[in-house]
Amino acid sequence: MTVVNRRLLQPGERIRVMVVDDSVVIRRLVTQALELDPTIDVVGTASNGAIGLQRMPKLKPDVITLDIEMPDMNGLEMLRRVRREYPRVRVIMFSTLTERGAAITLEALTLGADEYVAKVSNEASLDRSLARLREEMIPKIKQFFVFPAASVSAPRSPASLPAPAVRGATPAVQPMKLRPKVLVIGVSTGGPTALGEMLPSLPASFPLPILLVQHMPPLFTRLLAERLNASCPLKVEEAQHGQPVEVGKILIAPGDFHMKVASNSGTVRVCLDQSPQQNSCRPAVDPLFASAAELYGGAVLAVVLTGMGQDGLRGVEALKARGSRVLVQDEASSVIWGMPGAVANAGLADRVLPLDEIVPEILSITGRN
Repeated sequence: MTVVNRRLLQPGERIRVMVVDDSVVIRRLVTQALELDPTIDVVGTASNGAIGLQRMPKLKPDVITLDIEMPDMNGLEMLRRVRREYPRVRVIMFSTLTERGAAITLEALTLGADEYVAKVSNEASLDRSLARLREEMIPKIKQFFVFPAASVSAPRSPASLPAPAVRGATPAVQPMKLRPKVLVIGVSTGGPTALGEMLPSLPASFPLPILLVQHMPPLFTRLLAERLNASCPLKVEEAQHGQPVEVGKILIAPGDFHMKVASNSGTVRVCLDQSPQQNSCRPAVDPLFASAAELYGGAVLAVVLTGMGQDGLRGVEALKARGSRVLVQDEASSVIWGMPGAVANAGLADRVLPLDEIVPEILSITGRN
């Protein structure tokens, strides 16, 4: 997995974006939506991948928004070239919310695309389309950069800083006294690639049920489960309401539903609901982690992987209060060190590990090393 950490922008520097799409309407719409933000500069456009590649040396974009279906050279072909020739350029795919669009987008994410945005509906008004693009695309672009104001803000006193979580170090948190009964995982930006590297390494004999929240819309989560199921020794499914939580299965929260766990007549089952978004997400990691803490107490092993924001932090607080073990992905191997960084910087991570060391640690904790 190619990892590009967040880049520090210099004072006055704007994020350079190139829009690659064969639709004139979409190119204009995206350009108009992005240029309303003073920190973003749309430096150029292209109607297909071949033209986009020709213009990259001159335009020097930091970010490309990339359509999938284009003539001459489509988005996947351009993505492969960009990842090989311009590894530090961020790529955000434009996806249609169709089965084919979702499947191709997942393929793009495994090939190294950093993010994706759903295309606006043809039925939507211009104002609504602009508003949705601004709300969804601008934060996804900005997550890859550190702005000067944030980098030069007044430092906090040492006493106010959380205990740092250093690779291999164990912060002063309550030790886990119980053998874990469940593995819960939270992930967002960069998740499909991280999960594709991590989960196939778990053996078919893994002794814990696994519950996973990946920030994705409906349809995408089902296709992600199918893709992972094809490569994992364990069975991977999109979770269903009332489904038993069983050893030998990885259950993924379906898009637009929070996933929780509850006991029913002595059997732990999945509970799905459409209660309000948490951390601007549904599914969100916090509801799963919090319900696992309530049901299992300290017998939970939690993993927080790459992702924007801090979803999972409150759930981890609930888990740590009961003595559960928490592992987080380190910054160097994360596409975005938002979610794992929030847990680590709060001093709540038992271990901060590169992606390729997380499964060995899980197997060690569960006695399967």
